[in-house]
Amino acid sequence: MEKVKVIRASDARGEMKLTIEEGRAAVAAARGTLEEHVSGQRLKPVVWPSKTFSELRGVFVTINLAGSGPDRLRGCIGFPYPVKPLGDAIREAAVAAASEDPRFPPVTERELTSVVVEVSILTKPEVLAASKPRDRPTKVRIGVDGLIVSRFGFSGLLLPQVAIEYKMDQMEFLSQACLKAGLAPDSWLDKETEIQTFQAEIFEESEPRGRVVTAAHQGQR
Repeated sequence: MEKVKVIRASDARGEMKLTIEEGRAAVAAARGTLEEHVSGQRLKPVVWPSKTFSELRGVFVTINLAGSGPDRLRGCIGFPYPVKPLGDAIREAAVAAASEDPRFPPVTERELTSVVVEVSILTKPEVLAASKPRDRPTKVRIGVDGLIVSRFGFSGLLLPQVAIEYKMDQMEFLSQACLKAGLAPDSWLDKETEIQTFQAEIFEESEPRGRVVTAAHQGQR
């Protein structure tokens, strides 16, 4: 039986309590949904191992090219807020990551053996507490916090692992989140710009259709 190595952040919130079996089930469901969708098959029902998957949770499904390096992203879409049952959100995000990410063409059936699937299960976003906007970088924990930047009806999200993968410091992470929202990179200095943080528990395939592990950088949080 496959093993999932779970390393939790030391400051993970109480809602982040996925078991080994649940992490395995999350990735298996995302992979199965991806393959069925790309192959043009009808999506099969999933039997979830616990009630966790009926809880409202935020989640992102990421499809990466196998290998290492920051330029292997093939698709990433999800739900930053807990608006759907986790099981439903995983399957919907898998379909969207494969075919609706505007940055990439749809994943093809031929690519299924060369991509790895990653599932990030999120805590509820909270407003970043800082007495002044210029103090915001000191409150961001690289490798622990993901960011959501919002202003003028626009928003941008970066998962916690992005800062590690691209070797960003706090200021660059904030600036890149602003750019993702379509804002100027220094918009985080404006008090009218809302900054939210969240954490994630991340599971991924070690190779295409392979063993499920925690993301290698998760222990660095």
